[in-house]
Amino acid sequence: MQEIGVDTSTLLLAFGLTLFAGLSTGVGSIVAFFSSDQNHRFLSGALGFSAGVMLYVSMVEIFGKAQDSLAVSVGEPRALHLATLAFFVGIALIAIIDRFIPTMQNPHEVRGIDEIADETEAELKKRRNLLRMGLFSALAIALHNFPEGLATFIATLEDPALGVSIAIAIAIHNVPEGIAVSVPIYHATGSRRKALRLSFLSGLAEPVGAVIGYLLLSPFMNDMVFGLLFAGVAGIMVFISLDELLPTAEHYGEHHITIYGLIAGMVVMALSIVMMA
Repeated sequence: MQEIGVDTSTLLLAFGLTLFAGLSTGVGSIVAFFSSDQNHRFLSGALGFSAGVMLYVSMVEIFGKAQDSLAVSVGEPRALHLATLAFFVGIALIAIIDRFIPTMQNPHEVRGIDEIADETEAELKKRRNLLRMGLFSALAIALHNFPEGLATFIATLEDPALGVSIAIAIAIHNVPEGIAVSVPIYHATGSRRKALRLSFLSGLAEPVGAVIGYLLLSPFMNDMVFGLLFAGVAGIMVFISLDELLPTAEHYGEHHITIYGLIAGMVVMALSIVMMA
């Protein structure tokens, strides 16, 4: 069983990419403050694009790399079995995290900008409740971003170019999460600065999750552990795409805009993989 070594520059790149993906929640605040119908359609297409990237790279690239890594330790037939098991364990893990966050505080239960604005407009006298909702949304996002950060980090260690693609996809995915935090906090406090600060802070769970996960696992990192983690990452990304990105994209825009974005994301990811082969 081979030990996997990682150089310092790759570690720094992996951390930088997870930090970039996490802090993109702050972009959601800016989108919320300057939203329009055109922005909604663009966001819908961008989320569909992100889902296409994540679905294609998970099934075509990441799962294959996980199987190859496992094959070094256990051989081909068992590698497929273990990779498949780890893939569905990853799906189960993120589904459990999603399930145990109450619906009202769960940023992945689709709620549009206009819907939140209407609610807060009707409940201006209940600023305390709004602030509580925003703070709980920030906490919920932090919990969700933890495994996403580890996913980006592990992918970058295996293949830096792949890590860049995943980081960009997750960054787009984090935009509506920033909206879920910033809108209620802004309406509760009247402060754009506080809304921006809390939406940025909620995204910091991404690099924190990456660092903690790596520090805990690095003493045991070898082909077997790496392959299992990578297959689990593929499962996590598929769940995020199907449960969060696509429903949110449909909510913000038209069905066909989402689908065109999805296909475009797959095409771009496929071309990048072919050109790097």
